[in-house]
Amino acid sequence: MEHIAIDLGSRESQICVRSASGEILEEKRWATKALGGYLKLRPPSRVILETCAEAFRVADCGVELGHDVRVVPATLAPALGVGERQTKTDTRDARKLSEVSTRVELPSVHIPSQTSREWKSACGARESLVESRTQLINVVRGWTRGQGINVAPGKTETFVTRARKVICEPPLHIEVVLKAIDGLNEHVATLDKMVEKHAKEDDVCRRLMTVPGVGPVVATRFVATLDDVTRFESAHKVEAYLGLTPGERSSSDKKQRTGITKAGSPKMRWALVQASWAARRSRGTHPMLAWVNEVEKRRGKRVAALALARKIAGILYAIWRDGTIYNPKEAASASLKIA
Repeated sequence: MEHIAIDLGSRESQICVRSASGEILEEKRWATKALGGYLKLRPPSRVILETCAEAFRVADCGVELGHDVRVVPATLAPALGVGERQTKTDTRDARKLSEVSTRVELPSVHIPSQTSREWKSACGARESLVESRTQLINVVRGWTRGQGINVAPGKTETFVTRARKVICEPPLHIEVVLKAIDGLNEHVATLDKMVEKHAKEDDVCRRLMTVPGVGPVVATRFVATLDDVTRFESAHKVEAYLGLTPGERSSSDKKQRTGITKAGSPKMRWALVQASWAARRSRGTHPMLAWVNEVEKRRGKRVAALALARKIAGILYAIWRDGTIYNPKEAASASLKIA
């Protein structure tokens, strides 16, 4: 089997092909958009790529053409010798990846489905709009505080209406910001409707939304992040994948536990934490939350919120895996065992 290493670039990519014995058979540059055409010319081979924006599209082409595609984590590349001795070029990188491939069974990250990538992008777009809106609202709040004006509390969507009631004649820059917030409200609402429609039509998302605190956005992002539930052996594996489990820095006689690892998607982790806060606000006496109240007494609200976020992740995984819906009694008993 030949080994084809491709150092991907936005316009052109560097290719290095080696035989199974390690001999370089071909080196050339190729337009990144046309890499599917190049792979079509090659016999079934092992194709090595580094994770980047273009990697999964090229990986899809390779898999469709019968190649054994390995998408190597970018964090692993330096350990393989990419960029060694402070010298990094496209040619050297492609050579090193192909050379290592002939000697080692390189691990591959999960190649997400096209649907997973689309919904990750949709959720990311919505979150970017929400963050931009928050920043603009903070601009107006900063200006009003400097003017001794107090805007009444309320929902984010009604901020502009509340602000205009107390700002008689806003200066031009504040007027522009208020109009921008209005526009973002419309765009966020459009994406919210799109995500909600998808969640209601998707069987897995509908079942996940039976969990307290979990709405269309959390359910959709969870399904898009995991993509294939059979990849994980247990709920603990999912919790670790999402960076919600404690880390450890131990050596010799020294044993040290750290905070959560924060591995995986920070957006998914943030969404689960928000779901835990929402669950506590909306269903404070729910059976699943009984043990969290005990955690809060010992460790405080923030630790309790993280603990509940971790538990919610495990429950979502179990519901998806088993094809069931949320059962309060089972969740409560499982929570007590962990506590």
